Amino acid sequence: MELIQGPLAAFDAGLPAVAVTLPRRDLTTTAWQAVAADGRAFRCTAAAPLRAGDTIFETTIARYVLCQQEEPVVEVPLALAASAAAGVGWAFGNEHLPLCAEPTRLLAPDEPAVRQLLDRLRVPYRTGVAVFRPGRFSRGGSTPGTACAAGQ
Repeated sequence: MELIQGPLAAFDAGLPAVAVTLPRRDLTTTAWQAVAADGRAFRCTAAAPLRAGDTIFETTIARYVLCQQEEPVVEVPLALAASAAAGVGWAFGNEHLPLCAEPTRLLAPDEPAVRQLLDRLRVPYRTGVAVFRPGRFSRGGSTPGTACAAGQ
């Protein structure tokens, strides 16, 4: 098992990336264990939480990159009027529910409170799986909820 204490300061970006996939809640902690896509085991005891996209380990043939695991989400397509989308965002904040805004959709964890709120507001939604990063609000063409570059 490889011990990780933080991201690598320098690494060979030309090496193939191997995904070390963690659930969102594990990425917010400083201590976790995970197994990479190739079977290599890791244990982290970092001073601060690491982030998706961090390279945490390197060999002569590969580098190991943290990836956030997809999870069940509720998606609200932004085919709404801007005022309606703002109202949905306000309602989420008023209920202290996490939300992520991308250029074409709003994402929230698929939880009963989220579904109840959207049903009460009569906002159409669909369910699926995606990388959910609460509090991320994209203003351009990038999508904060995309999978990592390590082939996840």
